[in-house]
Amino acid sequence: MTDTIDRLTHLDNAPHAQAARQQRAKAIAATQACEDLLLAPALPGGLPLPERLAVAQAVADASGVAALAAHYGAQLARLPAPVQDVRWQAITRFAHLLATEPASADRAALLALPGAGLPTPDVVLLAQLIGFVAYQARLVAGVAALAALGPATQGAAPAQGELDAPFVHPANLPPPGEPLRLNGYTSETLDWKAWLPVVDPATASAEQNAVLDASHPKARTSDFYLVLAHQPRVLAERSQAFNAIMYAPGGLPRAERELATTVVSRINGCVYCASVHAQRFEQLAKRNDVIAQVFTDPDGAGTSVRERAIVQASAALTRAPGGFGPQHLAPLRAAGLGDLELLDTLHAAALFAWANRLMLNLGEAVHP
Repeated sequence: MTDTIDRLTHLDNAPHAQAARQQRAKAIAATQACEDLLLAPALPGGLPLPERLAVAQAVADASGVAALAAHYGAQLARLPAPVQDVRWQAITRFAHLLATEPASADRAALLALPGAGLPTPDVVLLAQLIGFVAYQARLVAGVAALAALGPATQGAAPAQGELDAPFVHPANLPPPGEPLRLNGYTSETLDWKAWLPVVDPATASAEQNAVLDASHPKARTSDFYLVLAHQPRVLAERSQAFNAIMYAPGGLPRAERELATTVVSRINGCVYCASVHAQRFEQLAKRNDVIAQVFTDPDGAGTSVRERAIVQASAALTRAPGGFGPQHLAPLRAAGLGDLELLDTLHAAALFAWANRLMLNLGEAVHP
């Protein structure tokens, strides 16, 4: 299966990376389906293709991933340039802010878009597009780094920086399952409130209702799903990508995927996502010591060589995808992670560039 990621990262020359990707065929297909839909020429709504391509190019460029920016720029060059009016200025300001400083994309930044004439479905489409390209840029950077890292040396033993010891719960932390509150972050269950009008299930279209039913058991009462349902096809494709990455069998253990996503959420300042995935880590790992470290100082977090390698790679990919390289994956390889586990780490960290941006720019966390 050849897709945009394959083409931009030249995986023909990296069979080890190509083989790992083929074990995640569902993630490949879902990611490509998202691009194909978000950049479809005939996508309904008020964001014409030249505007969507220009936004995609700008987000890729702001992420520092030149190959992806060129990919979108080449398509844009064949089309008329977007009209440089007040509406377009609002779109470009929002796209740049969300691409570079997602925690700064507050309610005022979002509501400037309807103020400039964008209806709610177009605002949701724009947010999904920006989030997707932020994810795609990090995936391009991560897969290229995996390709450059080269295959694992046969018979190489993992680094023995420390010996595993029986887990002893730190006395200064609440037991796993009880709320952990540190530095403005928490593992307790939060609510989330949209800043835009949400879809009313009672008056929703058949397509919107079908997507809500397929998305989550509580989607009909969740502002997050109800606001994303303004673009039901995009929500459906995003859900496919999320599930293909976070719940794929084998590879990186689920708890470690949750650790990576918690690190990304902490760095991006997404209190809601950090709470959800910290809680899931605790449920899977039966401990919260590393979560306390992530909440306090993500750069120094990790209770083992392996955890620290996952944390640091996730942080580097989040902060500067344009500078991400094989040097950021080498500690993971040294800690004993195979190619599929490396890819799963990259997928999880990249995915939350998208998830965090939706949560941060379309609404806000609500504490109990």
